[in-house]
Amino acid sequence: MTQTLILLFHPDYQSSRANRALAQAAGNRPGTSVVDMQALYPDGRIDADAEVARLLSAERIVLQFPVQWYSTPPLLKAWQDAVLTRMFYIHYEAEGAKLAGRPLMVAATAGNVPDAYTPSGANLFSLRDLLKPLQATAHRCGLAWQEPFLVYDVRRADAEALEAAASYYAKRLAQLETRQAA
Repeated sequence: MTQTLILLFHPDYQSSRANRALAQAAGNRPGTSVVDMQALYPDGRIDADAEVARLLSAERIVLQFPVQWYSTPPLLKAWQDAVLTRMFYIHYEAEGAKLAGRPLMVAATAGNVPDAYTPSGANLFSLRDLLKPLQATAHRCGLAWQEPFLVYDVRRADAEALEAAASYYAKRLAQLETRQAA
């Protein structure tokens, strides 16, 4: 059983310095599996059977992505529609109920500075507020919502800042594991 499953949804992962740094740090952790969903489904056609099996084999789930226009990348939304709709509306007893209680954490990167995500900032809302639809989804699916891991200003971040974010991400993943074990 995969202990921590990180589903990485990035439309241009190869050019992403921030998400690559995070994924590499996470992938170095024992019992952690990072799946590049865009590489797996470049045409957007999701294999729901494989994804259901992947989720059911995980003890903890992390959705990692860049925030794009105040939302998730399109492939993450398509994945939710194909996989979660099946698990929680069509085959709840056989699939969805088996996932209940597992922790779900969001790891999101944003190109702008934290102050831009305030009522007086350019984006009007906090990043946590913009993630509320995912929190509602976790609630509806019976998943244990965890405090999101957020990285701001990734477009201008230097190598040192990205290394620090990656290190902190690995620590947050370790905390997620420890909390669940307690």
